[in-house]
Amino acid sequence: MNKVLMVHPSDNVMVALTDLHASETIHYEGKHFTPIEPIKAKHKFVIEDLEIGDEIMMYGVLVGKATQKILKGQAITTGNVKHAASDVHVRDRRTEWVKPDVSAFEGRTFMGYHRNDGQIGTQNMWLVVPLVFCENRNVLAAKEILEEKLGYKKGRDYELDIDRLIAQSLLGASAMELMEEDILVEVEDAKKERVFPNVDGIKFLLHDGGCGGIRQDSDTLCNLLAGYLNNPNVAGATFLSLGCQNAQVEILQKAIHDMNPAMDKPMFFVEQQKSASEGKFIEDIVKKTMAGLVEANKCERKEAPISALRLGLECGGSDGFSGISANPVMGYVSDMLVALGATPILAEFPELNGVEQSLTDRCVEEKDAQRFVELMALYKHRAEAVGSGFDANPSPGNIKDGLITDAMKSAGAAKKGGSSPIVDVLDYTEQLKRKGLNLLCTPGNDVESTTALAGSGATLITFSTGLGTPTGNPITPVIKVSSNSILANRMKDIIDFDAGSVISGEDSIASKAAQMLEYLLAVASGEAETNAMRLRQDDFIPWKRGISL
Repeated sequence: MNKVLMVHPSDNVMVALTDLHASETIHYEGKHFTPIEPIKAKHKFVIEDLEIGDEIMMYGVLVGKATQKILKGQAITTGNVKHAASDVHVRDRRTEWVKPDVSAFEGRTFMGYHRNDGQIGTQNMWLVVPLVFCENRNVLAAKEILEEKLGYKKGRDYELDIDRLIAQSLLGASAMELMEEDILVEVEDAKKERVFPNVDGIKFLLHDGGCGGIRQDSDTLCNLLAGYLNNPNVAGATFLSLGCQNAQVEILQKAIHDMNPAMDKPMFFVEQQKSASEGKFIEDIVKKTMAGLVEANKCERKEAPISALRLGLECGGSDGFSGISANPVMGYVSDMLVALGATPILAEFPELNGVEQSLTDRCVEEKDAQRFVELMALYKHRAEAVGSGFDANPSPGNIKDGLITDAMKSAGAAKKGGSSPIVDVLDYTEQLKRKGLNLLCTPGNDVESTTALAGSGATLITFSTGLGTPTGNPITPVIKVSSNSILANRMKDIIDFDAGSVISGEDSIASKAAQMLEYLLAVASGEAETNAMRLRQDDFIPWKRGISL
C-alpha cells in the first residue's frame, strides 16, 4: 500500500493515506518526499514551497490560496490556506466520452414495479402526508393505528433495561453509578407477516411547512409532494389537509397534473375542518388508506431493464478519503449506468463550487451549461446576501478530516458524477425527463438533498460518507458507502458498502464499481435491505429555498 497519493499530475499537494512522521522519506512513483511535520492520514501536504497568494491545486483544479508562506512538506490547514475557486465561462463544450466496459451487465435486469405511465420503481410504497404541519399529530395517530396491525412496524435489535435503572435509583444509586450501568440487551426482531405482501411499506411523512412563511414556500412544498407521488417507488397517497392553510389541495392537484397529466395512481384528500370530530377524521384517513393499499397490492415485481434505474448521487459526513475512494467508485457506477441507458443524478450545488467549468464543458446543450452557471450564481448571491457563502460549506467534521476548503470538498464531491456528458440541468422539484447524467439544484445539507433527489424521481440513492451518518429516505433506498474500512467496521449497522479497499490497494475503482452495481441490482429487486431501510431512517426535510448550504 502506498503511503501517499497524488490525485492529478498538475497538483502541488499530496494526500497522506496513512499517518506520516516528520522527516520520514516517502517514495512515490520514482520520486521522494519528506514531510517536515507529522501529517495525519487524509490530510494534504505541499510538494513545493509556496508564497502568500500562491495557488493550491488538487484534482487538477484550484482549491485554495496560501495565506502565509508554506514550506515543502508542510501540511495545509485552515490557518495557512483560504478557499479560492476558478471563474467559469460557457464556452465550446467537449462531450466526447469513452464509455466504460459494461459487457458484464448488458442484458441484465432487476425486479421492479411497473407503473401505468411507463415508469419503473424499486419499491412499492403508500404515503400518508400532511399538507400542513398542523396535521402532523394526525399523521402520527394514523401511523400508530395502521403500522402494527398491517405488519409494517419493525422492532429494534436491542432493548434498554429501564427497570434495572429504576430499581437501582430506588436503592439509592448515585448519578455516576446509574450512568455506568450496562442496560443494553440484544433481542431478535419478531417480524409480523404483512397483510399486503406486495406493498413494501406505508410511509408517514412529517414536515414544518404548508402555512406561514412565504407563499412560494407552500407552492414549492406542493411541487415536492407532487414529485413524491410521481416517483415510481410510490403506489399512491393519502393527503391530510386542515383546510385553511396556504398549501391548498387545489394547488397540489394542479402541481400533480402539470407534472404528469397521465397520473392514475390512487390518491385521497381528507380535510379536518370538514370532519365531525377527530375520531371521524382519523377513521376517514384509515379507511381511505386501506382502500388504497388494496389497489397498491395488485402491483407485483416484474423483470425490468437496468436502463429504468434512476440513481441519486449524494455524500455527507465526508472525509479526506471520500474524493479518492467512495466518490470515484460511485462516479464509475454512474458512468456504467449511463452506458447502459440509465439515469444518474448529481445534486448538492454548493459542493460543485470550483468545478463549474468542467461541468459546463460536459453539458451536451449550451442552454444547460448556461442554466447551470446561472443557478450557481444565484445560489452564491443569496448566500452572500445573508453574510455567508460557499466558502462556509465545509463542516467542522469535514475540516478535521482533511477537507480544508469548499473547492477542495467540491472537487472530491463532483467525482460522484463520473465523466459522462450532462444531458439536463434541473432546478429543485423539477422532474427527470432525459436519460443520462442530470444535474439537480439542491443544498449540500444531507437530508434536504436526499429529499430533493427522491422528489425529482430517484429510485435508488448512493450516499458516500467518511465519518458516518444514518441518513435515509422514506421512499427511496439509500445505500451508505464508506470511504474507509475503519468506518465500515466500526459502524456496521449504518454502512452498506465499503469502498475502503480502494485506499488499501486491494481493489481498483472499476472492480469496486462492478461490485457496487451488483449490490444496487439486489436492492432494486427487493433482495437486499439497506441499513437505513432496516432502521426506518425515513428522513424528510423540504428545502424552503432559504440559505441552506
